[in-house]
Amino acid sequence: MSVAIRTSQHVVLEYEPASIGDRILATLIDYIVFLGWFMLTLGVPSSLHVPTGGYYVVLVVLLPIALYDLLCEWLLNGRSVGKLAVDTRVVMLDGSQPGLGAYLIRWLFRLVESVVFFGGVVAVITVAANGKGQRLGDIAAGTTVVKAKASGLLSDILAPPLPDTYRVQFPDVSLLSDRDITIVRDVLQRGDDYVLMRTDDKIKEVTGILSNLEARTFLEMVIDDYQFIMSQ
Repeated sequence: MSVAIRTSQHVVLEYEPASIGDRILATLIDYIVFLGWFMLTLGVPSSLHVPTGGYYVVLVVLLPIALYDLLCEWLLNGRSVGKLAVDTRVVMLDGSQPGLGAYLIRWLFRLVESVVFFGGVVAVITVAANGKGQRLGDIAAGTTVVKAKASGLLSDILAPPLPDTYRVQFPDVSLLSDRDITIVRDVLQRGDDYVLMRTDDKIKEVTGILSNLEARTFLEMVIDDYQFIMSQ
């Protein structure tokens, strides 16, 4: 099973959803971080016979723990210490970068799930039942948690940004679909001359484009034209 995410440049990336085991392990690691924080903020003052009051406990001990998930995911690009350890991260299903609002929604639902719903049992059930590995907070925020590495690196498959003055050479590439362009990108990456020529012929057949350009040059131009047209 995989989660397909379409980027703003019409590239489909496939991520493997984080398994329940991954998510539980990440949570346990985060709990170890909490334990260390408790030992530091409560154990050390106690061993030194330093008095601590109610405000100290609330503001220094408990508040950072309560805000931990929100701050970590916001500052660490969708990761907590536990997620870093198991190499998972939060992503938006629409391909955009998660913002503070999405992290805030996830955090609020996490508090509700943890406090109200039997210590996270409902979250585990929801992740197991949901085809995209989402708990309630993910569903509300439009996010999910995935293995950090997609099937392809963005730097390998994204075309460089095109200038506003770019001139489309083949307007009929608008007849193609995002899936077609993803296939063309994959063919260009593999570099097989025979497959390049077959793909060249197929694109011309579908779009009716006439061109004497070499197959690779033509397909690269098709990608640029499609990217520019779809961005308008």
